[in-house]
Amino acid sequence: MVSINCTDDNNSIYKLISRYSATNTCPMHMPGHKRNNRLLSDDLPYNIDISEISGFDDLHDPQGIIKQTSEIANTLYGSNKTFLLVNGSSCGILAGIRAAVKRGGKIIMDRNCHRSVYHAAELNGLQTVYLLPETDQQTGISGSISPLQVEQELANNPDAKLIVITSPTYEGVISDISKITAAAHQRDVTVLIDAAHGAHLGFSDYFPVNANNSGADLVVQSLHKTLPALTQCALAHINGSLIDPNKMAKELAIFETSSPSYVLLASIDSCLRLLKNNKDGLFKDIKNNIGCFDNAIKEVENIHIVCHGSDHLYNHPHFFGYDPGKIVISTRGTNLTGIKLAQIMRGQYKIELEMAAADYAIAITSICDSKENFERLADALNRIDQTVIPKYPIPNYKNTLPRQVMSISDALELNSIAVPLTDAIGMVALEYVWAYPPGIPLIVPGEIIDENIIEQINIFVSTGIMLKSTDGEISRQIAAISV
Repeated sequence: MVSINCTDDNNSIYKLISRYSATNTCPMHMPGHKRNNRLLSDDLPYNIDISEISGFDDLHDPQGIIKQTSEIANTLYGSNKTFLLVNGSSCGILAGIRAAVKRGGKIIMDRNCHRSVYHAAELNGLQTVYLLPETDQQTGISGSISPLQVEQELANNPDAKLIVITSPTYEGVISDISKITAAAHQRDVTVLIDAAHGAHLGFSDYFPVNANNSGADLVVQSLHKTLPALTQCALAHINGSLIDPNKMAKELAIFETSSPSYVLLASIDSCLRLLKNNKDGLFKDIKNNIGCFDNAIKEVENIHIVCHGSDHLYNHPHFFGYDPGKIVISTRGTNLTGIKLAQIMRGQYKIELEMAAADYAIAITSICDSKENFERLADALNRIDQTVIPKYPIPNYKNTLPRQVMSISDALELNSIAVPLTDAIGMVALEYVWAYPPGIPLIVPGEIIDENIIEQINIFVSTGIMLKSTDGEISRQIAAISV
């Protein structure tokens, strides 16, 4: 196993802050805790939580230590320019879309985009054209966006300025970004890749390539999701010439805090230096651990573990690629729901999964997972599988798109009433409805509510999944208006 040392560089942000803290300088500045551990305790990192004082650079105009960290990211990820993000990937997506498309413009986006993409469309009054992924029939999860889909929508919408693709998805599904960007660039259309779940890609041949090496113009990644970084730590990478870095910086100054946390900046820096110094060994370890895990679950037969164990990518024709770091456990076709599986994992095996849906649950792995973690998960899956009862036939899922009759921003400006779900069919939705995680809308403002949407909502509610709407938790009503 590789020995992890995140802060072995003397000029890291963490080391610089630590040395400064040890000087006992009187902090007559923000933040208000004043690094007073005698009053507050050592449980939280007050001693390294500072503001943008002299010598510590400026996140929105980096010239010193923050610029050095950005350059480490450039080298690691092969990007032209990298912005450090302390408000998560969401602020990078909001800023990137605004940097790429003028207000009122048109974007082509996959339907299973994160809600931050929809919020960007809402805030900027954008016209939205959706790419609907095919459904994997074994599991019911969304597949890849195909280059052919992109080419068709580009031909149908020559005025589109931006394509937004989620790759990898929350479930680990990869799209063919090289061919998608090639099709877009033939028409001078910018490509933004929401790779929030893909910050670990490209550091080993075992994992798919990262989107920076596939021609994408803007790639947004959450370090905290799959790498050792604190929550909210993320990166935005610019490649090529279609996105102006100065424009991106201007938009980030709008969507990202003007008082960045140096604890988070130090975490980003430490994560990147860890990769710079130890990535080969760390990714060799996780490859070996996943390989052992796959061998250990080969006899699992009632529940379905996507692209692991006895399952392979070729069994999923709608997947271009798959991230082996994601472990999607499908209970489809059994007497077990994803919610119940997560409860059993939590209650009986003390394993907390990332999320649970109606008929699957997700475990996320990283380079920080020990061999013992994988062994515990494999043992639990083998034991649970012996108690599961198969149920047939497996339902045939097919995604459909609701009919869009107005833009998101126009719909949200209308006055609405709360309508019972049973009476809402044929009306225009004036709010979002989504399950979070992962934050992908079932219905978007400006779309017609049809029988399929009501059925999906009822399925989620009946299986115990909490649905959220613009106005809070949805139960039996939705904000809508007659056409």
